[in-house]
Amino acid sequence: MKSDTGPPKARQYIENLASSGRYHFDSSEARKALGVSSPAANAALHRLAKQGVIASPAFGFYVIVPPEYRSLGCLPADQFIPALMKKKGLPYYAGLLTAAQYHGAAHQRPQEFQVVLELSRRPIVCGAVRVAFIRRARAAMVPVQGINTPRGALLVSTPEATALDLVGYESRVGGLGQVTTVLSDLAERIDAQKLADAAHTAPLPWAQRLGYLLEQVGAAERTAPLKAYVQEHATQWTALTPAAPRTQAARNNDWKLHVNAEVETEL
Repeated sequence: MKSDTGPPKARQYIENLASSGRYHFDSSEARKALGVSSPAANAALHRLAKQGVIASPAFGFYVIVPPEYRSLGCLPADQFIPALMKKKGLPYYAGLLTAAQYHGAAHQRPQEFQVVLELSRRPIVCGAVRVAFIRRARAAMVPVQGINTPRGALLVSTPEATALDLVGYESRVGGLGQVTTVLSDLAERIDAQKLADAAHTAPLPWAQRLGYLLEQVGAAERTAPLKAYVQEHATQWTALTPAAPRTQAARNNDWKLHVNAEVETEL
């Protein structure tokens, strides 16, 4: 005779959640639904995880893995990050190369799903899914838009905010060449006034670098409001790439920029 606290009852709980369209839950919810002790609930969930039915991308947080994602060993990140961030009470957005992909400006799928937060957080490894968290001041103020996924809406930085982040976190996206390559595709989706507005949420040097790069990829028509913002507020010169020396670098007066690196796309 099978025990009510064994895998059949736990599996039925999982199947009921999935049939209602819900693909995430936490350990306390499962324990209450199963009516068992925490150790018994954890043991049942552990058995289901070993079978690939569920996965745990964060402590105490579980996702149901449909058959089509069993080879991945987890739900895709965009299908559980909104629920996880809501549970943690953390303002977030998918950014950098992940956002660029949603805007049709990534030449290849990023190796990690990049999420921006105001706080530091350890990366997530769930099966073959990798989630990297990037800390950014005033992340809650950054312009975002909702992108529909099979499990709900995902918040993604707007094309304008994405462009600024790509420049600001150059080292996290593969260097200046990669930034320039993505910007060459992203530029056509950028609204000039929205770009200047988004610059208010970012460090001024990001705007200085971005404006110059947009001119270099043939998108100077997108930069007029941004240039006015920079020329009004920039009191210091900055370098195109902070990692390279500024000595003997050319100077761009419009953006108060030391052009200390060559701009090449990685096409």
